[in-house]
Amino acid sequence: MNDVIATTTPVVVADPDGIVAYWSDGARSLLGFDTDDVVGRPLDALLTGDGLAFRHRQGRRVDAAPLVSPLVLEGRHAGYLLTATPEAGAVGGTHDRLLALAFYQNPTATGITDREGRLLCVNPAMARAAGSTEAELRGRLVTEFLTGPGFSAINRQLLRVAETGVPESTEAYVRAPGEPRAHAWAVDVFPLTDEDGRVQAVTTCIFDYSELHGSRKRMALINEAREHLGTSLDVARTAGELAEVIVPRFADGVAVDLFDQVIEGQLPASVPVGPVALRRVAFLPHSGAPSVQQSPDDLVVHPASSLVAACLRSGRPELRTLPDPAISRWFQEEPARAEQLRDGGAHSLIAVPLRVRGVPLGAVLLLRNARTPDIFTPDDLTVSEDLAARAAVCLDNARRFRRERGIALGLQRMLLPRLPGQHPAVETAARYLPAGGEAETGGDWFDVIPLPGARVGLVVGDVVGHGLTAAATMGRLRTAVRTLADIDLPPEELLTHLDDIVSNTADTDAASAFGLEGVACDVGATCLYAAYDPVVGICTLASAGHLPPIMMSPQGKARIVDVPVGPPLGLSSLPFESTEIAVPEGSVLALFTDGLVETRDQDIDARLEQLRGLLEQPCESLDELGDGILDALLAPERSDDVALLLARTRVLDRTQVGRWDIPADPSVVAHVRRSVCERLSEWELEESAFSAELIVSELVTNAIRYGGGSIRLQLIKDDTLIFEVWDGSTTTPHLRRAQPSDEGGRGLFLVAQLTQRWGTRYTRDGKVVWAEQSHLG
Repeated sequence: MNDVIATTTPVVVADPDGIVAYWSDGARSLLGFDTDDVVGRPLDALLTGDGLAFRHRQGRRVDAAPLVSPLVLEGRHAGYLLTATPEAGAVGGTHDRLLALAFYQNPTATGITDREGRLLCVNPAMARAAGSTEAELRGRLVTEFLTGPGFSAINRQLLRVAETGVPESTEAYVRAPGEPRAHAWAVDVFPLTDEDGRVQAVTTCIFDYSELHGSRKRMALINEAREHLGTSLDVARTAGELAEVIVPRFADGVAVDLFDQVIEGQLPASVPVGPVALRRVAFLPHSGAPSVQQSPDDLVVHPASSLVAACLRSGRPELRTLPDPAISRWFQEEPARAEQLRDGGAHSLIAVPLRVRGVPLGAVLLLRNARTPDIFTPDDLTVSEDLAARAAVCLDNARRFRRERGIALGLQRMLLPRLPGQHPAVETAARYLPAGGEAETGGDWFDVIPLPGARVGLVVGDVVGHGLTAAATMGRLRTAVRTLADIDLPPEELLTHLDDIVSNTADTDAASAFGLEGVACDVGATCLYAAYDPVVGICTLASAGHLPPIMMSPQGKARIVDVPVGPPLGLSSLPFESTEIAVPEGSVLALFTDGLVETRDQDIDARLEQLRGLLEQPCESLDELGDGILDALLAPERSDDVALLLARTRVLDRTQVGRWDIPADPSVVAHVRRSVCERLSEWELEESAFSAELIVSELVTNAIRYGGGSIRLQLIKDDTLIFEVWDGSTTTPHLRRAQPSDEGGRGLFLVAQLTQRWGTRYTRDGKVVWAEQSHLG
């Protein structure tokens, strides 16, 4: 009877009176009646009117003929046994057999459970996955033979589907008892319902899609690398990004080693035949894994037998598992590293060269240890190559940026002046900072230019744009300003000539000079030029589209200087104007570029006011004042250069200056010479008297003879003796070599021999011829 009960064949047992006493599961599946609906009812209720076929619960005819067999017990009639047989031409039997074959031979692990989650039957694939047999599994809950959170979730899913009748699908990454490692499983759970939609059982199909899962993980890793690699143009940061992508998703440890030339912005010449010395730029072990004692920035010498050296020589990745003959030779040369790797449980390694355009930049070493029992596979090797190729391009971009930015910064710093330690007119301090973050160097600049007559020129400027072009343009402008200042032009005329230079220079000149053909040179720059005279304490200023300076008085009160602002250089639209301001001794002039005060989220007037307040803070030195201003105003990340020039003014003592008004009479020249000698005696410079008499005689005589108007002589004592003669003429004297027969023309030649330098500058009502005698005896 147990065999009968267990069968899926439709079986009905009736007593001698034809009343149903037993109803099998096969009969319930065929006719749709539950046991409670049938037991106790006559057999006629299950048959058609002609008694030749079974009748379904829904009233339709079932294509199965009843086969009635009498049951005899000890020679006595005990009842009837009914079984269903297919009618002639019906394929029901064949259909059931095919369904059974499909179930048991299906390679997908499949099991059927009742509504309480107990297994009714499983196919061999499910039994193998569970590490048991069908007989051992039948009647048991999933959690009774499969333990772990993943299987508990599947059991809850079975009960949920049995209750709701709604199919569910999920994914689980678990290790089945019959497998050495965890697999990725796709789990489909759906109900088996009768004609009334009631859940009779639940079917579970489990598909091992580990290979597809691995491919998806590898693709996701590559996509993540595409998004996260190269977010900065910094070599070390890019190497760190590669390590962060790899650990812990792909490997348990990674080291990124580069040639020193790459870190410096260059390309290595070749890979050495023997040991390879690389700089460890990034090293990242998994937090739960024992780490090799290695720090970034260490120089690592890889022996010729190492995986890193091998992959660099061949240009191909190397995959090794422990133990391996190649690994053994390497470990013999590096026993300390071998011990560390073994202690960490390392079992497989990959070394991949970082190459761009066939040139090696370095290598990446990946390892898996006891944390990840799966060894590296050839598929992993392909992923490693892809990651290394992407990283190499990003590292090369960072290397090239470092090189080009280094060239630009070096060029700019070379073109920027070295401030003089001492100047008779001003004490100076300056600060230049290139743009923060990853922005290129710009064209901000400053200069302190010695002018005749103990005067000084103070300049700040800003070239539009960044990079080599801006730095080259800045250098060209600074040279032009120095040249124009050397001929002692007034500030407004100097800016006019400078504007002509910018307007008439081809945009591509600077780029071509540095091999950057095709790179646009942004025309347009701003400049502020100030000429300070310490004799009278007057500063003359002119601006070409630049921010005004701020002046702090000796009493510590700062104000923004009102300077007429002309157009930026290169527009050639409006003339430039200058203004004169009195600058008491001990005042501080602050000249700066817009990078110091311009921000995206603050009004520039508020920032200027903040700068004015900072200048009023008491400081012991200009250097301390400059550092305090930069610390208070600048953010770590900025997109523009900053130039700041501070100048504390001096005024020459009256005893250092001699001044004489001279009538236009040649007879007074002798008197002027005596007056000059007396002043030199007061200054204890008698040894310079002879040459000074000759210089004064020539300059004053020429002024009387050729100049006209009011004539004045000014003698200034500083590190040099400075002779200045004013007259009303605008005719420039020229130095020439006199012929033997000439009666004159030797005066200026004599002056040039006795002085360090001489020249002419123009005033509103004439000119000044000046000369400096450098040696005071």
